[in-house]
Amino acid sequence: MSIRRTVRAYPFDMCETSVSETYRRLQCDEPVSRVQLPFGEPAWLATRYADVKLVLTDSRFSRELAQGLDQPRMRRQQMGDGIMGMDPPDHSRLRRLVSKAFTARRLEAMRESVRVLVHELIDGMVESGGPGDLVEGLARPLPVTVICELLGVPEEDHRIFSEWTQALVSDATAKGDVLDVYGDRLDGYVAGLVARRREEPTDDLLGALVYARDAGEKLSESELIAIAGAGLLTGGVETVSSALPSFVFTLLTRPDLVAQLRENLELVPAAVEELLRWVPVNTAAMFARYAVEDVRLGDVVVRAGDPVLPALHAANRDPEVFADPDVVDLTRSPNPHVAFGHGPHHCIGAQLARLELQEALKAILVRFPELRFADGRDGVKWEYGVIVRGPSLLRIAW
Repeated sequence: MSIRRTVRAYPFDMCETSVSETYRRLQCDEPVSRVQLPFGEPAWLATRYADVKLVLTDSRFSRELAQGLDQPRMRRQQMGDGIMGMDPPDHSRLRRLVSKAFTARRLEAMRESVRVLVHELIDGMVESGGPGDLVEGLARPLPVTVICELLGVPEEDHRIFSEWTQALVSDATAKGDVLDVYGDRLDGYVAGLVARRREEPTDDLLGALVYARDAGEKLSESELIAIAGAGLLTGGVETVSSALPSFVFTLLTRPDLVAQLRENLELVPAAVEELLRWVPVNTAAMFARYAVEDVRLGDVVVRAGDPVLPALHAANRDPEVFADPDVVDLTRSPNPHVAFGHGPHHCIGAQLARLELQEALKAILVRFPELRFADGRDGVKWEYGVIVRGPSLLRIAW
């Protein structure tokens, strides 16, 4: 006998960096529930840590099966999923190619250049006399510059890439019209970069991908463009540009945490991990996994063909895994959060994002000794887009 489930409108209520209380109630009373996003078919929502990890790692749940279906989503149109729409072994094949650019050794070698860039951006804010908008002054240009340089995008095009990526993941109207405009422009531009790499080979990441494609690797032209465009450029920018101002907002509302970090800057890496756990960067659970067979999930049997949404920020507040989950503990250890996902689709740029967030947060604490809201907490403007959420305006004084 099947259990009758209420289908709830989703995403749940959002305010600043809060995680809706509905998630906690569901974790206790209905850990696998039914939800309806603005577009697409109804889905199961997994809120407990153990269930979320299972959905993300178990081969009985598929991203590839979602392709061509009416996936649960935030915008009317469906954006091409690229590598996120694949299962192993195809996904593993593409991931191996891209992962060569994100080795621990290569990333650590980038740290000094990222640090220099962070201080150059802060110099620009200071020279303006302040107060300054942290979003436009640092949080947005930092990841745009880093990922564009990694892919070899000309400096004069960095700003337009910022506009495109922001439109693709924000699109607060959710009408989907941006896909017709910016999606095609992005793909067309990346195709042009690829063509130039063939004429004039380079040693940047895009050049390496083009070489791999032309040297006989199993990489199609459309896969190449999707990885470089929507995959790396969009994914490599928006997490940091949303997370950093959200982190700073969180710290400014808790002066004791700022004091704790100023006293011991060695805590910054651990602080970044805790803020990644505590701060919800995504608007909602997304990238539904479809069951390839009947699977028992808690007290629910998910039938073959049903979509399941893994709620990462709910899992990161699961009291079964994290003691005092609603408390920001900058010394929390261990901290097995799933902010970057888990399993085969764990964010390939996670370590690069960590590096950028660490260097930016440390520099902010050092360079702005009297850091404060320029217009008070109420002066912060928030955006809850189709993929990410965070401040769209955060003016600070120092």
